Amino acid sequence: MTFEDLNLSNALLSALYDAGYTNPTTIQHRVYPVVMSGRDVCGIAQTGTGKTFAYLLPCLKQWKFSKEKNTQILVIVPTRELVVQVVNAVKELTTYMNVIAVGVFGGANINTQAAEVLKGVDVLVATPGRLFDLLMNGSVKTKHIKKVVIDEMDEMLNLGFRTQLKNILDLLPAKRQNLLFSATITEDVELLMDTFFKDPVRVEAAPTGTPLENIEQIGYAVPNFNTKVNLLKLLLAQDETMTKLLVFVATKKLADELYTKLQTIYTETCGVIHSNKEQNHRFNTVKQFHEGNYKFIIATDIVARGIDISEVTHVINFDVPEVPENYIHRIGRTGRADKKGIAITFITEKEKTLLTNIELLMQYNVPILPLPENLDISEVLTEDEIPKVFMKSYQVRLPKKKKLAHRFMKNQQRIVK
Repeated sequence: MTFEDLNLSNALLSALYDAGYTNPTTIQHRVYPVVMSGRDVCGIAQTGTGKTFAYLLPCLKQWKFSKEKNTQILVIVPTRELVVQVVNAVKELTTYMNVIAVGVFGGANINTQAAEVLKGVDVLVATPGRLFDLLMNGSVKTKHIKKVVIDEMDEMLNLGFRTQLKNILDLLPAKRQNLLFSATITEDVELLMDTFFKDPVRVEAAPTGTPLENIEQIGYAVPNFNTKVNLLKLLLAQDETMTKLLVFVATKKLADELYTKLQTIYTETCGVIHSNKEQNHRFNTVKQFHEGNYKFIIATDIVARGIDISEVTHVINFDVPEVPENYIHRIGRTGRADKKGIAITFITEKEKTLLTNIELLMQYNVPILPLPENLDISEVLTEDEIPKVFMKSYQVRLPKKKKLAHRFMKNQQRIVK
């Protein structure tokens, strides 16, 4: 199937071909006719399957020009990085259309964003918190909204946006088309759909737990953090195919520690990104990586759903994620657009159980390769890895003052006798 088979407009087709797209992904060609029919949709697909275009293509096909530039399409996403990604996708698809797309998110000046929205916007992309604020101060007008897209719904609920989403949906026009996309359908997602959606059609393509066929997965059993560092250095030095990597770690603290250890070697070619980094730093790091100036980024899981960068050659799971679904989101950053990708996971003894849970979810066993012969096995442990010795402490309870006085008097009487 090609995009021409979807009966897209010439403007959309031209933009797709300019960008190098010729064939729709599974989720794209399955969702398109359902959205075009006007039904509410629940799309179930993991990261890396092309779901952004899956909802944008039919929405933009049905978009109608308006001189007033009233918002017709509202897209709600969990993170500022995703706001930027979706706005860029809209701009890419509307090269030959007169569509204005604006993104709003927290952490930026709300007055500046409000002024931009009030100028006129056709497609508004927003995080829940900032959208609710702009709805409350009257900057966002809801009267002409025809389509509402909630992307990464499960992640949005994980981040605590349940109340804001309910409040937002209550404020929107009753007559609208709802499109929801999520990697997993939890009870909370089901409850929200039952409340605000009208008999949604479920469209499923590569849900979370389905290992992507074009991603090669391998693992290494390593004893500790410093050996992981040595292994990463060795792979970077020896494997010439490692040109664009995402290195995922468990915590912000570990991200900074790993960056410190690698920065001296890769001074100009590595970056670090997590939620404690300022907004400008995060955007600039992604930009440097996107443009090829950075060979790799060290990141926490916020990036697994937050950025869309093509041609990532490798994903390194420096730590095994505690949530099995996060493994799928991580490795979904590579092997995109029908290209091959490689996902490498470093596993300590403590992390073996976490890997087992991931393998049960995928119904696939990750092959474990022998460690390279020239790998330096470190015996230096981090503070967190040093075994803790816990000594039991026993409290000696002293008798109360009255009992002490009573004993003293008795002892005095004995002495007198």
